[in-house]
Amino acid sequence: MTTTVETPSGKVAGDENFPVGSWLLPAALRPHVAIFYEYARAIDDIADNPNLDPQEKIARLDGFEQVIRGAGSDDPAFAKAHAISASMAATNVNSQHCVDLISAFKQDAVKTRYANWPELIGYCLLSASPVGRYLVDLHGETKDAYPASDALCNALQVLNHLQDCQDDFHTLDRVYLPRDWMQDADITVEVLDLPNAVGGLRTVIDRCLDDTEDLLRAARALPGQIRSTRFAMEAASILQIAERLVLELRTRDPLAERVVLSKPRYVLCGLSGIWMALRR
Repeated sequence: MTTTVETPSGKVAGDENFPVGSWLLPAALRPHVAIFYEYARAIDDIADNPNLDPQEKIARLDGFEQVIRGAGSDDPAFAKAHAISASMAATNVNSQHCVDLISAFKQDAVKTRYANWPELIGYCLLSASPVGRYLVDLHGETKDAYPASDALCNALQVLNHLQDCQDDFHTLDRVYLPRDWMQDADITVEVLDLPNAVGGLRTVIDRCLDDTEDLLRAARALPGQIRSTRFAMEAASILQIAERLVLELRTRDPLAERVVLSKPRYVLCGLSGIWMALRR
């Protein structure tokens, strides 16, 4: 019997801060990217639903994982898991990327604080890196591109955490800011209730941005490691957007406003990335 499993947030690919399956990617692969995104969106929405208790979230995510591992039922409630399983079989992409995402979102269901930067990056390796690795595999690239891809995806994840730091705290009592850095700055999570990021919180945000810049420096190798010109253009464009967003977060306040790029700046970053890739 079909049961309600998904809890759609209404968020779609166009709402994301970075391109998802844009026209830059090969047309033949874009439908597979869309299927992967729909799967990831479905399980992320379950983990982020404030109306579900942790045990219920994990139970629903377990159902998705069973389908991905080939042990689940044919219940239409898990249609997105069946769709991505068929897509990965058709494209010969490792299903472990989907399993890793589930592991990350199960962690989100029960873990609300991160002791330090390495622990946070450990989470990003499950929640963000699998997306880049999926794209690398989908395009038939070699695993040599994984480290730079991981660096880019992890940087994007941290930037999202900084953009959403107050909303994550208020809605889900989640704080992705490293606890030891907050202690060094003599602040507690309650500073996220304030209308502005000042003093110690500003120090912690800048410290996160410092290490994010290190990730982006490692990520700059990615476009040159990719054989597919269209994929390289996508990667370079995302890299340009991320680097610009770091600059925006240096000077703007994520508690006072939603820090995003203006449309002209977004387009300019994309064009810059395309040019960078074509000059490889």
